[in-house]
Amino acid sequence: MNEFTLTEEYIELIRLLKYLRWAETGGHAKMMVEEGLVKLNGNVEFRKRAKLRKGDVVEVEGQTVRIT
Repeated sequence: MNEFTLTEEYIELIRLLKYLRWAETGGHAKMMVEEGLVKLNGNVEFRKRAKLRKGDVVEVEGQTVRIT
């Protein structure tokens, strides 16, 4: 499992997907969320701008990252 260290209070889900390069563009990140390909803390997440905070775990197609 990879880790992503927050430097702010939170990061939006689609922003994280772009930062990690799991999504090529913002549109691609939105599509991934809309299609149910993203899990947040074990549950499918459909909110594109979900606020991720320390302790959250994001999973996409077998790749996992914990927010620290």
